[in-house]
Amino acid sequence: SAARSGASPPAPAMAGAAAPSADEVERAHGLGAIAPRPMTMVRGEGAALFDAEGRRYIDATSSYGVACLGHGHAGLARSVADQAARLTALTVGYGSDVRAAYVTELLDALGSPFERVFLCNSGTEAIEAALKVARHLSGRTGFVACARGFHGRTFGALGATAEPRYREPFAPLVPGFDHVPFGDADAMREAVGPATAAVVLEPIQGEGGVRPAPAGYLAEVRRICDEAGALLILDEVQTGFGRTGELFAFQGEGVTPDIVALAKGIAGGVPMGAIALRAGLGPMPLGSHGSTFGGSPLACAAALFTLRTLREEALPARAARFGEHALERLRAEAGRRVREVRGRGLMIGIELRTPAAPVLDALVERGVLALGAGRTVVRLLPPLVIDAKDWDEVLDAVLEVTR
Repeated sequence: SAARSGASPPAPAMAGAAAPSADEVERAHGLGAIAPRPMTMVRGEGAALFDAEGRRYIDATSSYGVACLGHGHAGLARSVADQAARLTALTVGYGSDVRAAYVTELLDALGSPFERVFLCNSGTEAIEAALKVARHLSGRTGFVACARGFHGRTFGALGATAEPRYREPFAPLVPGFDHVPFGDADAMREAVGPATAAVVLEPIQGEGGVRPAPAGYLAEVRRICDEAGALLILDEVQTGFGRTGELFAFQGEGVTPDIVALAKGIAGGVPMGAIALRAGLGPMPLGSHGSTFGGSPLACAAALFTLRTLREEALPARAARFGEHALERLRAEAGRRVREVRGRGLMIGIELRTPAAPVLDALVERGVLALGAGRTVVRLLPPLVIDAKDWDEVLDAVLEVTR
């Protein structure tokens, strides 16, 4: 492509010439930080996407876990359309019936002892808010995060993100972040001290290779934080809203964070993020944080519909069953190129002995869209509504191309 080769972008179409495709336009006029694949998606239905030529693909990405209810969900579309017809935007300086309803139901879903919620627009914004809250309420400035962790690309979130290729081009970053090996409780205990405002962790590292926390690790980190007077921030941006077989991954661990960061599947595809704080934390001073678009009635309507659907249709439990089936098949039938299969629920990582990129390309040729998670990991994050036939087709394709 022009973006990769350094060649000139495609010229504007002349009269009578074929118009450039959507991916060509985006490569020519986008920032360049992301190179779209040479295909244009025009429609989605459930766990399927359809390109401009009419080819059907099984979407095992759900746009990084965002489309948890799948594509073209009629109920979600109605909830958004109905709200847009009533009230689309409203500053948080006024009360909103749909916002209040969503916050109430989100706190109920999170369970005791969560008490306060801040609504924003994305996962990285949720992490930024969590970091600010932790510094202000603790009176401390230090943070401890983990190697291979990913928490976003803005300056504060990038401080918590460990991968050098994300960090180094933008140094110097916000100071005060240390990183320790994920799963090493001794290293965590050594790093956390009287200057630590918070520890920032993913219950399952997503971008870092789909790596679940070892058994008992989160509970030990909770104890370490309590002993040091530090807060525990769990980044559930990718693991939340049914992805791992629980509504929230921390609920399956029996560990309650002080702050939980949420996004991706929160509103079924409408941009949204949130943090929730346990009772006893906050409030923050007036004017200390905010968001122009955060908590809009439109986003809250989508989020409310999504949360109710996840709970009423028991989609987290369904994700657990489908995930167990996938892990059993992939582990039992894995070919010699597969080093390890990891995951929980519908968050699956297949670590290869070879680079993942050719495997991802081979899956596209077979009508399956998947993600990378580091250089050698193929990641599967399908919509939670994927049917059994499509899911087995995904697994068949993965097994075929990794033999």
